[in-house]
Parts: sequence; C-alpha cells; structure tokens
Amino acid sequence: MTTEATLPSTSASPTARQVWTRARGVALALVLLLVAAVVIAVVRSDARHGELDPRSADPYGSRAVAELLADRGVDTRVVATLDEAADAAGPDTTLLVAVPDLLTPSQQTRLHAAFVQSGGRTVLVAAGSSSVERLAPGVTADPATSFDSTLDPDCALPAAQRAGSADTGGIRYTTTHLSADECYPSERLATLLRLPAPADDGDTVLLGSPDILLNDRLDRHGNASLALQLLGSRPHLVWYLPSLADASAASEEGERGLLELLPSGWLWGTLQLFLAAVLAALWRARRLGPLVPERLPVAIRASETVEGRARLYRKANARDRAAAALRSTTRTRLAPLVGVPTPQAHAPEALLPALSAHLQGDGQSLHTLLFGPPPGDDAALVKLADQLDALEREVRRP
Repeated sequence: MTTEATLPSTSASPTARQVWTRARGVALALVLLLVAAVVIAVVRSDARHGELDPRSADPYGSRAVAELLADRGVDTRVVATLDEAADAAGPDTTLLVAVPDLLTPSQQTRLHAAFVQSGGRTVLVAAGSSSVERLAPGVTADPATSFDSTLDPDCALPAAQRAGSADTGGIRYTTTHLSADECYPSERLATLLRLPAPADDGDTVLLGSPDILLNDRLDRHGNASLALQLLGSRPHLVWYLPSLADASAASEEGERGLLELLPSGWLWGTLQLFLAAVLAALWRARRLGPLVPERLPVAIRASETVEGRARLYRKANARDRAAAALRSTTRTRLAPLVGVPTPQAHAPEALLPALSAHLQGDGQSLHTLLFGPPPGDDAALVKLADQLDALEREVRRP
C-alpha cells in the first residue's frame, strides 16, 4: 500500500520576515513615488487652474477685469469653439483670443477671415510665431529677452498714454505696416502692437503678455487702465478660450493614433524611465566581461551531501522518494552488467528477464525488489537498501 506524505516547509522556503526584508526597499520606493505624485498633483492643481478664464477668481484667472468691464456696461461672453468665435465677430464686438497658438493652421486662417472685415476689435494674447503669421499677416513674433515685464508706453496710442507703465513684457513684435502703433518697447521691439484695418474702424491688437488681464496683477501699475481701454471700446466682449476638444480641430486634423494623442511630456518621461532601467540593469549586473571561475571557500565531501539529503528525506518522512532513488540508481548500474542498454534500465520487461537469466533466480522476487511498492517504515527502508546492495554484489561476482 502506497502512502503519500505532505512535505513540510524546508529551510529553503522564505519566511514572511525574509520576504518583507527583500521587498521593503521596492515597497518604500513605490510609496515615495506615490506620495510625490500626489503632492505634485495637489500643487499643480492650484497653480494654473482657470488661467485667463473670465469666470475664474484664481490668481491666474481674469474674473476681476470681467467684473470691472461689467460695471462699465460691457457684457462678456465666453466661447470655446471656432464657430462661436467666428459668428460673434462684428463692429460692436471685441473678440479676445486667449491662446492663439492652440489653434490649428486651418482654424487660424478661418478665424482671420471672420474678423478681418468685421469692423470690430480683435485682441490676440501672447500670439507666438506659430499663429501670428496667419492671424496678423505682416507681423513677426520674437521671444522675450528681458526679465523686466514692466515697461513704459513710448508711443502715441491714447490708451497707452493714459495707462502709463504696464506689465506687457513678453513676446515682442515687428511689423511692416506703416500705420501700426508700436507700444511698450522691449529692446526696441514692441510688446503691444495695434494694427488698424485699412477700410473700416476695426483693428487688431497683439498683446505680448497676458499679465495685465490676470487677477493677481490687475492692480499693479497701469494694468487695469490698459486692460479696460483695450477690452472696453465696444459694448460686447467675446472671450474665446481655444480648446483641443473643438470639433473643428478634430475634423481638420483627421483621426490620430494613440501616440499622437499623448502629450510630448509623457513620451519623454517614458524614454527617461527606459534609460534609467537600462542603467540600473547595467549597475546591478556588476560585470561586463566573461564568467570567471570562483574558488569555493569550503570543499564539501560527497558523503556529507548524501548524508544531508538523507536527513532531509527522513525529516519529511519521504520513504517513497528515498526508495525510488535507491531502486533507480541500482537499476542504472545493473543494466550494463547484464547486457541491457541504459535507456531500458527502468523497463521491467527488458531488465528482469536479463537479470533472471544471469542469476538463475525468481523473477517475481526481483520485480518486488526493483519495482515494488515503497517501504512502510524506516526499518523496511534499511532492509531494502541492504537487499539492493546484496543484489548488486551478486551480479558483479565473477
């Protein structure tokens, strides 16, 4: 009757303490990374929330200037699509484009065609080189070169003369229009540029910086005066906040793949993480050459290895495995002695007839000895080992 014993945990099985010791470094790094991500998200959530939004009371919002305009009878309407902005252009309307660079080239061309002959005023806030050439032909944008944002008007534009110094320092503009008003120069280039329309009373104003519209800077210098004069010349103000979710942008750009939808920052971040992982792998490899044989500090005798493995078998009550190992080794050694190929040493139909012919013994007793059931106790296991040794000595006898 065969009995199966459940193997208990051995000294090689890691304990809970060992698992924690090995994994605590990785766990601590993950916790720190999670905490840092939460802190950054909290800090950034208040940094630029509602930027240039006339409904936002945050420091970077523009609710203050919208309320001051409302006190003077100017109504402000916020739009987020190109169609709404283009339809709103008219002689009694000021159209403010908050972030012109977010518009696609096709959107910029459509928007310019809508307001250029409208007779109203268009204010472009911090329009860069990617948008100014379509929204204000004949104008070139240059990046800011000075950290001083407070500048003097130094022009004949009445609104600038009345406002005085203001925080307009940012993108600088040059133009080929002879009738343009170039104000608030920074290193001889204007940061506020007014282009009058050739055939009507409309005009286009390019503002190099949004600072005069922000809640936390409206009360400085002449910012409030300049903002109210630029945005309050018509009874209606349409505040256009371009959005990447605008249907006109999606239809013009067509269907984009997953990688194209990811911001460039995520792609660069993934590349940096990949490089960091490669460097960590090289560091942990600890070698860059071929394997070098290492002399072991202690030489362990084969008898000690056998004895140690026997103790493990005994501790686990694995008499079935011990008996199977003894019988398998004996069959492997006996097969060549009786003319049986080694691959067939564990086949009873090949090994037993050869042994019976060699020893002229009982085949049934040989089958029980070499292929029988596992012993029931330690005494039976010792007896099996002795019988296998006696059988091998008898086969080897001349």
